[in-house]
Amino acid sequence: MNKRAFITLLGGAVAACPIAARAQQGERMPRIGVLMPTAADDPLGQSRLAAFLQALAQLGWTEGRNARIDIRWSAADADRIRRYAAELVALAPDVILAATSSSVAALQQATRALSIVFVQVADPVGAGFVASLAQPGGTTTGFTLYEYTIGPKWLELLKEVAPRVTRAGLVRDASNVGEIALFGAVRSAAPAMGMDSSPLAVRDAAEIERDVTAFAREPNGGLVVLAGVAAAVHREQIIRLAARYRLPAVYPDHLFVTAGGLISYGPDRIDQFRRAASYVDRILKGEKPANLPVQAPTKYELVANLKTAKALGLDLPASVLARADQVIE
Repeated sequence: MNKRAFITLLGGAVAACPIAARAQQGERMPRIGVLMPTAADDPLGQSRLAAFLQALAQLGWTEGRNARIDIRWSAADADRIRRYAAELVALAPDVILAATSSSVAALQQATRALSIVFVQVADPVGAGFVASLAQPGGTTTGFTLYEYTIGPKWLELLKEVAPRVTRAGLVRDASNVGEIALFGAVRSAAPAMGMDSSPLAVRDAAEIERDVTAFAREPNGGLVVLAGVAAAVHREQIIRLAARYRLPAVYPDHLFVTAGGLISYGPDRIDQFRRAASYVDRILKGEKPANLPVQAPTKYELVANLKTAKALGLDLPASVLARADQVIE
């Protein structure tokens, strides 16, 4: 999406007439905060935010017409996340959209009074964000990113596309509380598949370079990239290292594959942002987060890159290609 189209969407003129009329009569305009995990110029983040804003517009909420939308971009920086969370809380919005566990954690540290709708959170119960999926309690609810069963599926997929792999490097951000249980599920499943597993740090570019390079010194290795925002921010570097060291890699999002990665399996994240708009709408209309159940993904995608497979000397099995939602030639 180009800059002009994005701005047009942000400032569009679609609105529900009764709501717009109240705003025009001088009543306080509803306020929505948004805490995004990527940099503002990252196409990945812009496409997801655009989906959220478009869905809001379809529900009758438009920036400048009958709602005010305050957006902050953290670029996966812990200090920025905390600072921007505090800034958004100080604005006292009616509801805040929080993408990723780090954003939710920072917002909950800053407030327990404001309503929060989250997306891209792997384990909201384990992280302490909600009391349960069915009855969140408190002021926070949203959309989970994964069930733990997806972790072993990533390992199975790695073994299926690269049978020689006996060592799995698990690229993860240890500071992400939402990944703890998912990481444990992947490590526990590895021995049954004939694989050893090793954690590889992804907090910054220097750690990624060091850990992946060290891992690649031994043969028969492959990567499983877990679903942290740090991996998304550093996706080009991870893909480049995997190619340099000829490491087959399974990614959590199709955007890694369109950027040159081998294969991905995971939920449709843009769909989560669209669905989050419905919860924001319901909260603005008076419903409480405590009564809105946390929802699981409804769409999953398998995407494979044949050019990358060829560069790695791999022939992707027909069984994988038959299941793929998209095959990049």
